[in-house]
Amino acid sequence: MPVVAHDAAAVNFALLALRASLGCMIAAHGLNKFLGGGKIPGTARWFDSIGMRPGRLNALAAAVTEVGVGVLLAAGLLVPLAAAGLVALMVVAIVTVHRQNGFFVFRPGQGIEYCLMTAIAAVVAGTLGPGEWSLDHALGWWHYSAATGLGVALGLGVLAAGLQLAVAWRPGRSTD
Repeated sequence: MPVVAHDAAAVNFALLALRASLGCMIAAHGLNKFLGGGKIPGTARWFDSIGMRPGRLNALAAAVTEVGVGVLLAAGLLVPLAAAGLVALMVVAIVTVHRQNGFFVFRPGQGIEYCLMTAIAAVVAGTLGPGEWSLDHALGWWHYSAATGLGVALGLGVLAAGLQLAVAWRPGRSTD
């Protein structure tokens, strides 16, 4: 069934709303690492405490990735790659912090619910693409199928998370 003009506008609005909400949310997380309470030094100490070593490098990488991915998603630029970055962030958060607490975010220590749903929304954004109301569309960039978008967002995101965990995650080791 072909998409009619009013349906296309609704789809483009929905894609913009999805990208912009995810993008602004994750960019705010990154900015908070730079500007909030403990800033990068405090975030680095926390990263060390959960086994992500070296803490400072991982804190900087997380903050830069969150801001970068957020801006790219909100602008609709390189959307499948930005979605992969968000998936990687959420998979690492699930594995290192939330998995042992179960599903529900309201449980002590917070469960995986928030991170899992954020990752799924990122995969959806990467699969469906940026829509016409995006820089990708305006620049004529990144023409791909939904299967390619899914493969990039999910496959590259999980691969990147796995690599970061393999290189940096050392749970249970004391830094003292």
